[in-house]
Amino acid sequence: MREAVVVFGAASPVRPGRGSATRLARPVRADYHQAMFLDGLSFLEEEREAFRPFEALLDLTDQQLGVAVATAHGWSGRDLMAHLVAWQTDCLAVARELAVGDTSPRKAALDADWEARGGEVVNAEIQADWASRPLSEVREQFRTVAGELRGTLTVVPEARWIKNPDHMRYIVDETLDHYDEHRSDLAAILAAAGRS
Repeated sequence: MREAVVVFGAASPVRPGRGSATRLARPVRADYHQAMFLDGLSFLEEEREAFRPFEALLDLTDQQLGVAVATAHGWSGRDLMAHLVAWQTDCLAVARELAVGDTSPRKAALDADWEARGGEVVNAEIQADWASRPLSEVREQFRTVAGELRGTLTVVPEARWIKNPDHMRYIVDETLDHYDEHRSDLAAILAAAGRS
């Protein structure tokens, strides 16, 4: 489904630190080459399909969402939903800024915060913040933010995201790559709920 070309070169290395199962530092692979989408629609279609399996979390009961699963890093379905939607929300804020300008102060601040404090601290704050919210809010945000992000990206000029390696890398990190990192967590949570 993806229409992509592979761009070779070391000019834009993968930003370390935005991508393990708990969003901790990941090693930069020397053989990694960022795929570039030819157009926004190709990316949006792939993102939609990649996120679709996670929507099964919305079918779980509140009780099932609250069960911590050892094989999912001790996370519950609620934890996974909150973690994904928190990063999607940041990505949405970045996309909104790119819709009206060439740069994103929010992205710069997020990158600086991640580098200064590290993933463990940032993710612990996310988890604490979202744990304090009503489950109904977590569900609603999880149900709507991904679609809102896709819709916002449709109005961002492609030169500001598809053709901008730094912005595109950020968007891929917070969507496609992030979903891939948590696919096994999703499977474990659904299996624990009897929904495999």
